[in-house]
Amino acid sequence: MLVQTCGDDVYVPQKDFFSQAVRRNPTLHDAEYAEKLRRCNPTLGETYALPLCNAHNRRVLYCICEYPVPKDSCNITMDDWVEMVNDIRDNYEKFDGFVIIHGTDTMSYTSSALSFMFENLGKPVILTGSQVPLEETRSDGRENLLGALYLAGHYVIPEVTLYFDYKLFRGNRVTKLVNNELDAFGSPNLDPLVRMEIEVVVDWDSLFRSKSTQKFKVHTNLNCNVGLLRLFPCITVQTVRSFLQPPMQGVVLQTYGAGNGPSDHKELLDEFKAASDRGVLILNCTQCVKGVVSNSYETGKALIDVGVIPGADINPEAALAKLGYVLGKQGLTRKHQLDMLQRNLRGEIQVSNEEVKKFSLDDSKFIQAVVETLNISNSQEVKSVSTALFPVLMCAAAKNGDLTLLKQYASMGGNLNLGDYDQRTPLHMAAREGHVDIVTYLLENGCSIYARDCFGNTPYMESIRCRNFEVIKLIRQTGGHFIRETTQEIASLLCRAVELGDVDGLKAFHIADVNFNNTDYTGRTALHVAVTLEQIDCIKYLLSHGADIHTVDQQGLTPLKLAEKLDHKCISELMKSSNIHFS
Repeated sequence: MLVQTCGDDVYVPQKDFFSQAVRRNPTLHDAEYAEKLRRCNPTLGETYALPLCNAHNRRVLYCICEYPVPKDSCNITMDDWVEMVNDIRDNYEKFDGFVIIHGTDTMSYTSSALSFMFENLGKPVILTGSQVPLEETRSDGRENLLGALYLAGHYVIPEVTLYFDYKLFRGNRVTKLVNNELDAFGSPNLDPLVRMEIEVVVDWDSLFRSKSTQKFKVHTNLNCNVGLLRLFPCITVQTVRSFLQPPMQGVVLQTYGAGNGPSDHKELLDEFKAASDRGVLILNCTQCVKGVVSNSYETGKALIDVGVIPGADINPEAALAKLGYVLGKQGLTRKHQLDMLQRNLRGEIQVSNEEVKKFSLDDSKFIQAVVETLNISNSQEVKSVSTALFPVLMCAAAKNGDLTLLKQYASMGGNLNLGDYDQRTPLHMAAREGHVDIVTYLLENGCSIYARDCFGNTPYMESIRCRNFEVIKLIRQTGGHFIRETTQEIASLLCRAVELGDVDGLKAFHIADVNFNNTDYTGRTALHVAVTLEQIDCIKYLLSHGADIHTVDQQGLTPLKLAEKLDHKCISELMKSSNIHFS
C-alpha cells in the first residue's frame, strides 16, 4: 500500500507510515473496541475497526498489509499489478472486500488493469488515495479511506472501482482530470456508481456483474508490448512506422473527434494497414475527454478500412489495459482477439445504443392497481412504487419457482440483485427453496452469492441450512464459501446438527467443503457431541468423512476417550475400526 510523508521538502514514500497514521485516527480506528476483540480472541492478530455504523448496526473490521518497499505511483509497473492481484487472490475467501491505497498519478491505470486481471470477481475491490498526504492537517485522505472502507464493508459492489471525493467510479472508466484540486478524478462516459451524500446513493442498475457460474480467478499474464500513439497534425510517416515496429503488438491510437484521422494521407494509412496485416492490434480511442468512436465520418471509416479497431467509448487507460489483457491470453485466434476487443468485458465500453426499457403502467396489472389506488400520476412516483414493489414480487416468484414470471419482471426493469424488506434477494429465496433452474438463471445474470440479508445469511448459507444439495454444489462451483463465519461458529452449527440427529445437515456441510474437525468455543468437535448423545448414524457419517477421533477438547478428552469414559463400548469399537467405510 502506498502512502507519503514529507522529507527534505519533498513527499517521499515511507515504510510503516500508513498503519501508524491509521492507529492515531479515531475516525478510522476504534482502538478500544479492537483491544476488546484481541482480548476475546488472542489469535485474531492486528485488527482495525471503524466506529459503529448506526445505519447498518455493525462495524467494519479490517486488516492492513503494507508492502516492504513502498512506491510512488509513478514507479508502478505490471509486476506490481501482478503482486496486488495475487495478494487478493490468496486472501479472497477471508474478507468481504478489499481496499488498495494507491498514489493518484497512475491510479486510473492500475484500476483499469486490475479490472481485467480479476475474472469472475464477486467482491468489491476499491482503490483510493489522496491529493494531500494522510497526516497533513487538511488531508482528503481520511475521508477517502473512510468512504472506501465503508463501502467495501457494507455493500456488495463486485467490481474494481476507484473512490475519490465522495464518489465511487468504475475503475476502467475513470481518469485523473485535475492535479491541484481535491475532486481529482472523473468518469466522463459513465456516471459514478455511488455518491456519498447524506444518504448513500447506489446506482444498482449500472453495476457490472460477472454473468458466469465459474469461480473467481486472476489472469496475470499481461502483454507489455503495448503503447499509446496520439495523432496530431503533421505527424510524420517515419514516426508512425517507427512506433509500430516489433516488438510492438498492441497500440491505442488516440484519434480526433469521433475516431477520425487524416483520410487523404495514404502513406500513413498504409503503415496502419501493414502493421494490422502483420498482427498488430490497433484500437481506436478518441482524444476527446468524452465521446464515442464511430464510423459516421469518411475520415473515421478510412481507419476501419485499414484494420483499425473501433474502441467505442473506452478511455486510454482502459484501452491500454484491455490490449495487454487480450494479447496475454494464450491460444486466441485473430478473430477471437478482435471479438474480445469490441466486446464489453468488464463494463469498460457501452456496446449498445438501445435505451433501457422505460417503466409503463401496462407492464404489471398489480403495480397499475397500486398506482391507481394511491392516485399517483407523477412518473417519478410511479417509478418509486415499482422500485419498492419489484424486489418483493421477484422474491415471491423465486420462492414459488416461477422462472417465467421472474424473467418477465427482469425484462420490465426489475433488478435481480435488490432485496426485499429483509434484504433477501431472489437468489436467497431460490437457494432456500432448492429451485436449481432459478438459481442457475440468477447466477448467469450476475446475482451475488455474497449478498447478506438482515440476519447475516448469504444464499450459500441458506442452501446449506435447507439441505438443498444440488444448489450447494452449484453455488460452491461458482465460488461460494464462508466469510464472516468463524470456524468456531461453523463447528457450533455442526454440533447443533448432531444434537438433532440430522445426517442430511452434516451431508450439506460436507458438500460445502466444511472440515468436520473444526472445534467450537469449548474445543469440541461434532464427533464429541455425537459420542455424548450416542448419535450412531451421525458418528458413522462423521467417521467416514474425515472426523478425527484424537481431537482434544478443553476437558482434555478426545472423542475416543469420551466414549470410554461414558462406557459407550459399541461406539468405542466403532471409532477404533474407523478405517471401515460407511455408506
